[in-house]
Amino acid sequence: MKIAVCVSHVPDTATKVKVGSDGKSIDPTGVTYIINPYDEFAVEEALKTKEKLGDDSEVVVISVGGDSSKETIRKALAMGADRGVLLKDDNPRDSFAVAKALSEEIKAQGCELVFCGKQSVDYDNTITGQLVAEMLGYSCIPVVVELTIDGNKIRAEREIEGGREVVETELPAVITAQKGLNEPRYASLKGIMAAKKKTIEEKPAAEAESLTEVLSMKLPPPKQPGRILGTDSSAVPELVRLLREEAKVL
Repeated sequence: MKIAVCVSHVPDTATKVKVGSDGKSIDPTGVTYIINPYDEFAVEEALKTKEKLGDDSEVVVISVGGDSSKETIRKALAMGADRGVLLKDDNPRDSFAVAKALSEEIKAQGCELVFCGKQSVDYDNTITGQLVAEMLGYSCIPVVVELTIDGNKIRAEREIEGGREVVETELPAVITAQKGLNEPRYASLKGIMAAKKKTIEEKPAAEAESLTEVLSMKLPPPKQPGRILGTDSSAVPELVRLLREEAKVL
């Protein structure tokens, strides 16, 4: 079986970002980029599935972006994926355009099972996996925290608001991974060295028009400094007044 994993190259959540001069994107100066954290769960689950199915299976990592996205693909290869595909496009794309490029490549690769992270930590749209499934005509189970594949049957437990639900479907399918699905493995020294010899195929991303446009981007307003109202019970009436009149939480 061919298994596809869609990965995204995103800014590290610990990086302090600044808005670029165009007012519509972040300034990349000094920003550290990493594999999208949710995609690590997707990669791990793909590798676990391959290990269960045997040597006839193959894990293909696919990413849309510029040359820097090779770093993320290489990380997945070091974890154990077999090969990578970079769909090159240096221009920004929305989720629809990204999903279009991914779905065209997955179709060309003949992958029956597709793993994605449930969302990327840059734009947090949480829809790319579902769009890929719709474009391919595959079943889709999002936000999965437990997965069992038996032949053509898939049984998954997924998070919903206020609880969890168990669903079943059949291949071909797209699974979006939530934190807790597994514990992603660290790339070993052997894996890192092997990844340098693995193939990353480069090809132009399928053309697709973005359906949304970023009009402006700005940082949230700075937090107001705290106030010390007192050090004993005499401060309670003033605190209650401020919570009621200013904060309006009472």
